[in-house]
Amino acid sequence: MTEKRKESKIELTALLILFVIAMFGLSPNVYADEIVHKFKNPSFSGVGTGAHYLTIENQEFSRKKTIEDALEAARKAAEREADNTTLAKFIRNLESRIYAQFAKQLVESMFSNDNPAGFGSFILEGNTITWELVTDDAGAEFIRLTIVAEDGTETIVEIPVGTGNFGQDPDTGGGDGGS
Repeated sequence: MTEKRKESKIELTALLILFVIAMFGLSPNVYADEIVHKFKNPSFSGVGTGAHYLTIENQEFSRKKTIEDALEAARKAAEREADNTTLAKFIRNLESRIYAQFAKQLVESMFSNDNPAGFGSFILEGNTITWELVTDDAGAEFIRLTIVAEDGTETIVEIPVGTGNFGQDPDTGGGDGGS
């Protein structure tokens, strides 16, 4: 071998030895730990499982509640829309006028001074309504109106007759209301 090659080989070997000494001799100690796999999901690891299950249950409940609330709001909106149709308004107005006319005729029958009815009865949507002209011990007359609801509850209203202008025309004293 040539001398130049020998020198190169020696230099290369010296550099390699210096590199190995530098790597192991001058570097700090290297520490290692064992590699351990841990599941992040508490359902697998068992750590925090109870809280995890409660969180899932709470999320499910919240989603169900949101869906139920949305369905209820949609149902109420549909009801409001159905109540505000022209036909529904017409029917409510018609019922109101019929009941007003019926009430007027009933009052005229009860308080007529010309030929008053002493008693009467009728049924309105399952409720029984009766009235009778009653005279108390002092001689005062009143009308006893008794309303018996479908569930059996009873309401009694006593209306005095002949006090003030009730049942009389204030101008003539007659009972026809001036008509």
